[in-house]
Parts: sequence; C-alpha cells; structure tokens
Amino acid sequence: MRQTKKAYEGLYNKYIKRGLDIIITGIVLVILWPLYFILAVAIFLEDGFPVFYRAPRGGYKNQTFKICKFRTMVKNADKIGGGTTALHDPRITKIGEVLRKTKLDEIPQLGQVFLGKMSLIGPRPELVKYTEAYEGEEKDILCVRPGITDFSSVEFINLDEIVGGENADEMYEKYVLKKKNKLRIKYAHEVSLGTDVYILFKTLKAVFDKAFGFLVKKEHR
Repeated sequence: MRQTKKAYEGLYNKYIKRGLDIIITGIVLVILWPLYFILAVAIFLEDGFPVFYRAPRGGYKNQTFKICKFRTMVKNADKIGGGTTALHDPRITKIGEVLRKTKLDEIPQLGQVFLGKMSLIGPRPELVKYTEAYEGEEKDILCVRPGITDFSSVEFINLDEIVGGENADEMYEKYVLKKKNKLRIKYAHEVSLGTDVYILFKTLKAVFDKAFGFLVKKEHR
C-alpha cells in the first residue's frame, strides 16, 4: 500500500520556503538595521555587553545551532535559574521586559533565517535536552527548520503567565511541553504557503495585542 507523502517532504518545504525566507529577510534586515543599533545601545547602557543572548537549540535535521536574541536577562542568567522564564522573573532587566512584551527580543533571529539556521515560520526551537528526547511523530518536528513563530507561539504567547512564578521548568514540562510538541507536529504535517501566511497574520495580531496591552493598557505586568 502506497504511503501518503507528508507535507514536510514536499517541494514547498524543501525549496520554495527557503527562497522566500532569503528574499523577505534580506529586505527586512536592510530596513531594520537602525532599530538593531538603537536596541543594542539601550541594552548596553543598562547592563553592558553582551547585547545578544546565544544558546544551543535543537535544529533542522537534528543539528544543534545557537539561537540569537537580544539579551533580556542579567548576565549568566542560565547559571542563576532554570531554562524557562517564570512570571516576574527577577533575572529580567528593565529594557528586557519591554523587549519581551513587544517581542522585539526575537528580531535578531531574522539574520539566522537569512543564513538558513531558521525559517520565518516553523516550530519554535527547543532546548537540546528536550529535542533529544523526541519520540515517534515528535521526530517529524526536526524535518522542518525551526522558526520565529508557529502555532504554539500564538497559543502560548503569554508563557510566563502560564507557568507562573515558581518551579517554572517543572510547570513547563508538566503542562506545556507536550501541548507545544503536538502543535509543532501539526505544523510539520501541514507546512505550506497557506499555513505560513495564516500563522504570520495570527502572530502579527497576537504580538500587536500583547504589545498594545503592555504599553497602553498596562497589562501583562
């Protein structure tokens, strides 16, 4: 009996998606470089160098890579606390809180999309200790490039509020990880131009709502 070809095995995921990533991020990076400079200076003035946060994540075809974000926590935060950010986490800097609530801490990943380490849309890159434990269909997650946003990014956009202020790693593993993996599998099985456009607009709305709530309505504080 002939097996049905999965979406991640298709032409779009293998070739077209990568071409779109290069074109779109190439244009956006040229436009946004002044913003990169401003945010880097703001981070430096509050807490010095480095301005970027780099850490290993499980990547495409199970190849580990270092994710790149604007640093939003104090130096050596990973040695002070766990891998999951808790609600009102004391490690978060003042500028870091603004960057997190507006999602501007994520924009350095556009460079990684351009270089092929990530994609604009795709499963959010996970800690290596979690990707190494993938079983069954969870391994399909690694058949698509990790992305800046996906189904789980929209659903768990307020992750710190979900895991709470104590035992964040334990709460994440118990109540969030499996749900996120199901949504990551869903993406790998449904990857297409239509899926990516849908997630993009859902993400833009979710980010706008959160940023507006934080900056104007004084929510999520």
